[in-house]
Amino acid sequence: MGKSTVYFANLRTKIGRNLLDKVSILLDKLSIGHIFKEQELIAVKIHFGEKGNLSYIRPNFVRIVVDELKKLKTKPFVTDCNTLYRGTRADSVSHIETAITNGFDYSVVNAPIIIADGLTGGSARKIEVGLEIFKTVSIGAEIARAEGLVVMSHFKCHELTGFGGALKNLGMGCASREGKLAQHSNISPAIKRKNCIGCGLCVKNCAHNAITMVDKKAQINEKTCVGCAECILVCPKGAIVINWNEQVPILQKKMVEYAFGAQKDKKAVYLNFLTQISPACDCYGHNDYPITRDIGILASTDPVAIDKASVDLVNQELGHNNSALKSGFNKNEDKFRGVYPEIDWTVQLDYAQKIGLGNIDYELLSID
Repeated sequence: MGKSTVYFANLRTKIGRNLLDKVSILLDKLSIGHIFKEQELIAVKIHFGEKGNLSYIRPNFVRIVVDELKKLKTKPFVTDCNTLYRGTRADSVSHIETAITNGFDYSVVNAPIIIADGLTGGSARKIEVGLEIFKTVSIGAEIARAEGLVVMSHFKCHELTGFGGALKNLGMGCASREGKLAQHSNISPAIKRKNCIGCGLCVKNCAHNAITMVDKKAQINEKTCVGCAECILVCPKGAIVINWNEQVPILQKKMVEYAFGAQKDKKAVYLNFLTQISPACDCYGHNDYPITRDIGILASTDPVAIDKASVDLVNQELGHNNSALKSGFNKNEDKFRGVYPEIDWTVQLDYAQKIGLGNIDYELLSID
């Protein structure tokens, strides 16, 4: 297998060439006019951001993608699936309201918002994958029905997978509620009782009633817990931690198998935005200080190559002091282990290549 091509645009601009222009150029480099055809329904997969989080991709960039797709006379729609956890995107009504609050109104993005797994996350299609863990995966029905995908991912750290990019946006983001539950099951966090102050925030914020107070300390019911990990960042004292065991790499493999199913038999291109590179997922109602500087925008037809290139570009940077980084501050040091030292993020990349989802080896071509 030869190297996959990943295009890179830095963030430098000038008169007559702004960042929106660069997104158009990146799409042209991918030859989307030869990928997508007239009248095809194209899902523009985005994370709208939780209310209070400000690190998601700006809707202005989505507008450029939509406009370029409309030039090809396709039928784009902007989409995501509902969340497993309790928040502002747990059902389609609150999800669309959140999207509009965060700027993804029709007048801005020039396309309708369609939540792919229905009103409460139950609208799904089973896709046969025949892989190591799953034989079928449950994908949001409207993503499954689409004839093409443009996957726009905010590249960042992630508390369960080390980093979140195109693979996570595909695998976790395109899964129905049933699919998200299947991926997260058996990943119950642990309580450090000596650190727990009994404040009850974790109990209040657990969408599945899996946490109770016992002797003024939090206790997690592993049978009820779905492993969404929302409680980890809710805890003000860091008393809730991931159970670092074999289940974490299994979750990464599950996510990759879902990514395989989400794009199976589908035309797809990928854009990764290496901006506001935050230490946790955009699913939280806040975003912490970035771990390094803004870097640029990547484009590829290979989700594995674009994520590997994104990892490499982040790790080549100097880390920010006073960020969530605990180590890895120097150039060419692992920023993702610098935030989550126990997570081996290479699992998702290696497994994705193994099952034929893409190629770790890539050639980075700058458009600048």
